Amino acid sequence: MDIDRKRRCLRMNTHKPSPWNWLRHEASDTRSGSTPVKSSGGEVSPLMGIHQELDRWMDRVMGQFGMPSSASGEVPSLLRPSVDIAERDKEYVISVEVPGVEEKDIKLNLEDDQLIIEGEKRQEEKSEEGRYQRIERSYGSFRRMLNLPADARKEEIQASFNNGVLTVTIPRDAEAAPKRQEIPIKH
Repeated sequence: MDIDRKRRCLRMNTHKPSPWNWLRHEASDTRSGSTPVKSSGGEVSPLMGIHQELDRWMDRVMGQFGMPSSASGEVPSLLRPSVDIAERDKEYVISVEVPGVEEKDIKLNLEDDQLIIEGEKRQEEKSEEGRYQRIERSYGSFRRMLNLPADARKEEIQASFNNGVLTVTIPRDAEAAPKRQEIPIKH
């Protein structure tokens, strides 16, 4: 098969970008970056510059393993719930695992084209044995931001909570879905 014929056989799949970038604005939501410490002369000292470079390097390395950045003020991964997104023909289904969080401590908001999931975990464990008493508490909040695709019917979003899993169902609008068109290639 000659090259021109191969080119004519190529088709551009414009049906849908895969995968949709649901989390594209989430990183910009957190405070990121650090302000360098300057000496009295307004310059960064060489020792401080090395320290900052080492911090940036460690943040990059630890970020590859899902660890929070020291400079960004991110919450530990235990307070950053996992999000599963399933795309179906007629709807999107988002599952958010939030063990130890009660339904009353979760807020779900829609701001423009962003679905914002916020919550707070409050847990206290108490044990008493003889003269010893132990109380462990863990508190923290989380926030996840999901960008909705163009075919999401925002007015019909539904959510349910069961056994520590928040399920959000977003119906899809068949008319808003991108249309596929084959473009012929001319010689």
